[in-house]
Amino acid sequence: QVQLVESGGGSVQAGGSLVLSCAASGYTYSSGCMGWFRQAPGKEREGVAFAYTGGGGPTYADSVKDRFSFSIDNAKHTVWLQMHDVKPEDAAMYYCAVTGRQVSCDFSIYKYIYWGQGTQVTVSS
Repeated sequence: QVQLVESGGGSVQAGGSLVLSCAASGYTYSSGCMGWFRQAPGKEREGVAFAYTGGGGPTYADSVKDRFSFSIDNAKHTVWLQMHDVKPEDAAMYYCAVTGRQVSCDFSIYKYIYWGQGTQVTVSS
């Protein structure tokens, strides 16, 4: 049973920083994808960043590139999302998600079969 638990959300001032984490238990796939998604009220869920668990660098959405940093700590089974220079448009519920084995990684939501409950990020200007 795969369980994902996000934490670290909260309120941050525009221009500030926040670090989200996702503790993954029961996930042992070395050929899957791990990603962060977000959903703002009234908007569709969108991809923020993802990476292949077998190695290689992360891929970021254009909207967060150069501001957010995604990393996987395989030893601690934890996924991190460091958010810098946060903007009001970054306010959303942030979700951690993982795919099954041998999946080509991208932002296709249908590929991600396990999801966390989400952690809320609010941005004050």
